Amino acid sequence: MTAETALSHFAQRIGYPLDAFQRTACERLEDGRSVLVAAPTGSGKTTVAEFAVYLARRERDARIFYTAPIKALSNQKFHELCAEYGEQEVGLLTGDVNLRGDAPIVVMTTEVLRNMIYADGTEDGAGARSPLDGLAFVVLDEVHYLGDRFRGAVWEEIILHLPQSVRLVALSATVSNAEEFGDWMHAVRGDTDVILSEHRPVPLYQHVLTSQALLPLYVGRDGEAVTARAGRINPELRMLEGGRASGGRARGEGPRGGRESSGYRDRGRDRARGRAPVRRARRVSRADIVRALDETRLLPAIVFVFSRNGCDQAVRQCLFEGVSLTSRDEREEIRRIANAEVRDMSDEERRVLGVREWLAGLERGVAAHHAGLLPTFKTVVEQLFQRRLVKLVFATETLALGINMPARAVVIERLDKFNGEQRVPLTSGEYTQLTGRAGRRGIDTEGHAVVVWSDGVDLEALAHLAGARSFPVRSSFRPTPNMAVNLLQRMDEARVRDTLELSFAQFQADRAVVDQARELRAEQSSLEGYDAAAARSQGADRRRWQDRARKLRRRIERGRRQIASRTGTIARTFDRVVSLLLELGYLERNGGEPEVTAWGELLRRIYGERDLLVAECLRHDVLRGLDAAGLAAMCCVLSYEPRRDDEGEPRLPGGAAFVAAHDRVLETWARLDDLFERARLPQSDMPHAGLAATMHAWASGRPIEEVLERSGIGAGDFVRWSKQTIDLLDQIAQACETAVVAGLEEDRLGELARVSREAKRRVRRGIVEASSGQ
Repeated sequence: MTAETALSHFAQRIGYPLDAFQRTACERLEDGRSVLVAAPTGSGKTTVAEFAVYLARRERDARIFYTAPIKALSNQKFHELCAEYGEQEVGLLTGDVNLRGDAPIVVMTTEVLRNMIYADGTEDGAGARSPLDGLAFVVLDEVHYLGDRFRGAVWEEIILHLPQSVRLVALSATVSNAEEFGDWMHAVRGDTDVILSEHRPVPLYQHVLTSQALLPLYVGRDGEAVTARAGRINPELRMLEGGRASGGRARGEGPRGGRESSGYRDRGRDRARGRAPVRRARRVSRADIVRALDETRLLPAIVFVFSRNGCDQAVRQCLFEGVSLTSRDEREEIRRIANAEVRDMSDEERRVLGVREWLAGLERGVAAHHAGLLPTFKTVVEQLFQRRLVKLVFATETLALGINMPARAVVIERLDKFNGEQRVPLTSGEYTQLTGRAGRRGIDTEGHAVVVWSDGVDLEALAHLAGARSFPVRSSFRPTPNMAVNLLQRMDEARVRDTLELSFAQFQADRAVVDQARELRAEQSSLEGYDAAAARSQGADRRRWQDRARKLRRRIERGRRQIASRTGTIARTFDRVVSLLLELGYLERNGGEPEVTAWGELLRRIYGERDLLVAECLRHDVLRGLDAAGLAAMCCVLSYEPRRDDEGEPRLPGGAAFVAAHDRVLETWARLDDLFERARLPQSDMPHAGLAATMHAWASGRPIEEVLERSGIGAGDFVRWSKQTIDLLDQIAQACETAVVAGLEEDRLGELARVSREAKRRVRRGIVEASSGQ
C-alpha cells in the first residue's frame, strides 16, 4: 500500500477531513521522519499521534509507546486506544499500574519510559527480550513540559537516549521557539520536521464579566464582538476602568451581541425562574457567574479558581444560593453513575469523604475538580462533564493539562495567583493554556474565555494575555547522581560528556556546541570502527587503520577542547557530580575511567529529587529498626513535598525507633547538603515529616476515616502521597535486591527489601488500591 493510500485509508477511518498541518505531519511520518507538531489546544494534534499508532499496527512486529505527563492523561488515552484496537492490543504502565507491558501499543508516563531506557541492556539474564525491541514510534504528548522546572529533564533524557531508529511524534502547545526546539531535535536525532499551525479551528472570543453584563473584550467597527487581534478594546470596558460608569449593557443577544443584553437579562426574568435577582454590587459572586453563563448559553463551562479550598467553597456557595442546572432525568442519571462508584464505601467512609455534599453538587450540575479530591471523585466529575450532565466545574489549573473535558466557555476568576510565596500575575503561557480548554473541535462552533471584572483588572495587561499566541520553552535539564551512574553504566566518560553536550539546555546556551557535539559522536563511532578494523587486520593494513584512528582521535580531542572552551556548562556540572560520586564510593576509577560500583548499581534504581539521600540511607543502614509501618512513614518523609502555603508542623509517629531513624535521616541530609554546596551543585529541601504520622497510622491498618480526620488533609492529597510512598518503597525493594545480586550485605539488604514489599502491601489498600488505576 502506498503512502498516499495508507493516509487516505486512515482519513476514511477517522471520518473527518484532515487539516493541512495534520496531513503534512502524517505524510512526513509515512516518509520515515520524526515530527514536532506545535499547534493550539483543541486543534487536533492527537490525530497525528493516532496516525502513528495506525502505522505501527500495519508494520509487522512494530510497537509504539504513547507517553503522557500525568497519570490521568495516560489513563484516558489507554481507554481510548482500547476502544479502538481492543484491550489485548494495549498496555498501561504508570508506576502503580503495570498492565500488558509487552503489548504492541503501550501507554505510559514519561518517567516510566525514561527508567525503561536506562534499564535497557543492563538487566540480569542474558538473552532477555529488551522492552524496547521492535519499538518503531514514541509519542511525546505535551512535550512543552520539557520546560517544567521539576520534571522537564525527563523529556530531554528520552529524546537524547532513545535508539536512533525510533521515530518521535512530539506534540506541543504553540510555543514561540518551536523552530529552535525542532532544530535541536533534528540535531540530536536527525530527520525531524517542525509542523506549525497557529490556526484555531474553533474561534475563541474574549469577554469580561461585570456585575451587570457580559461584555466582549474586543469589538469591531460595528461594535460586534470579534476575536483577539481582530478589533479594539471595548470602549465600555474603558469606561469601567476609568470609573466613569458602574457597568453597562452589552449590545446583542448571546455572547457575541445582537438585540438584547448579552449578560444578565433582567431581574424580572430571574424572578420568573424562581431565582434571586442579580446583585448590582461591583463584586461578582460565584453564583452570579453560574447564572450569567447559563443565561448566555455558555454552558458547559470551567471556572478556574487558583485554590483548592476556593473550588470547594464555590460549590457550597452555589448550593446555598439554590443554583440548579439539571433536569430531573439528568439528576437520576447522575445519581446512578455516582452511586455506582461509591457503593462499596461504608457509612463512616462516606461521611469523612463528604460523599453527601459531593452528590448534592453533582445533582445540581456543579462540581469541584482539584488535586485534593479523591481520584474516584475526579474521574466521575470528568465522566459526567464529558456527557454534559455536570454543566459547571470549579477547577484549579491542573485541569488545563490536557484532560479531555470539553467546555464551551472558560472563566478565570482573577489574573494573578499565589505561587507559594506571593501573588504573581498569570503569564501569557498560563492564560493560553487555561483558555485553550474553551471550544472543542467537533463539539462547539466557537469558544469563549471570560475574565471576571474587579477593580484591579488592567485592560492593557488583559489584552496582552488574550492576544499572546505562544510562549517559549526553556530547558530545565541538569545532570543528577542517578543520571550520572545510569549513563556511565552505558558508555565511557567522554561519550557521556559528548551526549550531555547535545542537551537542549546546552543547545540554547550555544547552538554551535550541539552541532559540533553531534559530529563528535559520529566521529567516535567511526573511531570504534577503525579500532575494530585494525584489530582484525595484519601487517600494512593494520598500520593504515591505526594511522587513521590516531588522526581521528586527535581530531576528536581537539573538538572536545573547543567545546569545553566555549561553554560546557552541562558537562562541567556532570564532572562535579562524578567527583562527588567518586568521593562517596558510588563510582571508582579503573584505568582512568569512572566505573559504577556495586553501591552505584543500587543508586541506579533510585529516581527523584532525593536520589542520593535515599541511596545513602540504604547504604549506611540509616533506616535500621523500622518495621513495615515505620518504613512506609519514613518513605513518606523522603518523598513528601509540602505545599509552600501549607507546610504545617512535622508529625512524627510514636516510638523510639522511628524518632532515632528520623534523626539519622536528617543528619544524612545535612551532610549531603554540605557536600552539594561545596561541589556547587543544586541542593534539595530538607525532608519534611508532615505526613509521617498519617502514613504510619494507615500502614498500621487504621481506617481511612480516622486517618483523614487526624491528618487534616484531603482524600486526594492522601492518595497522591500514598502513591508516591508506594513508588519509593518499590524502588527501595528493587535497589536492595539489585545490591544483593551484586554481592552486597545479603542479610541486611535482603531483609530491607522484604520489609519494603510488606510496607507497600500495607499502604496499597482501601481507597489507595481503588485509586491505583486513576
